[in-house]
Amino acid sequence: MRIELSGEAAEYGRQASRAFEAAGGDRLVQLAEQEPGRRRELVEPILRELGMSDLEPRGDADDLEAAAALCRSAGYWAVPYPVAERLARPADLDCDGLVVVAGPAPAGPVAGLGLRWTTVTPDGARGRARVVASEVSARGSAFVTRLDVQPIDENGGGDVALGLVLPCWTLLGMLDRAMDLTRAHVLVREQFGRTLAEQQGVRFQLADAEVERGGVEALAAYALWSVQAGLPEALDDALVLRSAALEAAEAVFRTAHLLHGAIGFCDESALSWVSRYSRPIRRLPLGLSATRDRLTRRIGRHGLTGLYPGGTP
Repeated sequence: MRIELSGEAAEYGRQASRAFEAAGGDRLVQLAEQEPGRRRELVEPILRELGMSDLEPRGDADDLEAAAALCRSAGYWAVPYPVAERLARPADLDCDGLVVVAGPAPAGPVAGLGLRWTTVTPDGARGRARVVASEVSARGSAFVTRLDVQPIDENGGGDVALGLVLPCWTLLGMLDRAMDLTRAHVLVREQFGRTLAEQQGVRFQLADAEVERGGVEALAAYALWSVQAGLPEALDDALVLRSAALEAAEAVFRTAHLLHGAIGFCDESALSWVSRYSRPIRRLPLGLSATRDRLTRRIGRHGLTGLYPGGTP
């Protein structure tokens, strides 16, 4: 088992982050929100330059790690494009991407792209989706829109784990950025004659948030390996990752906003954009309570396999 990305995948992620920064960085999401019709033209040339379409995360272990690194870099800059969903596209269907959906009102962050989408439920039911035009502005929806789904088959059991894991890598990138922005802020912001970073209470809060973020990083690597190895419990591991990522997101963004104060909710702050565009991942297809419930129902009393199978739960 390997719980670290290969050197090549890590370097690919760094190159992707530099490419997003050079193309505008934080301005990408701001421009996409101002002119939603340009969202595709703003981002797809960068992804083509990075060779995203050449990645085969379902068939090649190295490509799967590169895909995860790309998702993390996209999350770091809150890139306004469903990178994870594009990378999770099924191999046996003619479509552009995969959206995991749940509940009576399927939806995804796919508005205005003109792409062909396949959906899959946590139970493996696949469908062909028609994107329903949203009347909510991009600012209010973060490009989430309703999907009209026509059933295809029940053969999506192998699609669900990957469809859940890759967006968690995007969310991990957002947590990375939230922590970086908060560290930078407390190093320069002064209160009572000294920087916030010098206050012991602030240090404790940052340490707690970093523990949460680091835990997600470790679980993300493990869940990716589980998918990579084709383990029968890969979906269990994906649900564990999602549950932990959602819990960590609550803690990290709560701390980041608390230490930024009111400016953290203003457009002048990059934290505001990263936080707002993390919401679709945190709410779709399942929120924290629903994710925990599904995980509990799946594992029942036998517990998780983990690193040491065969033990008594």
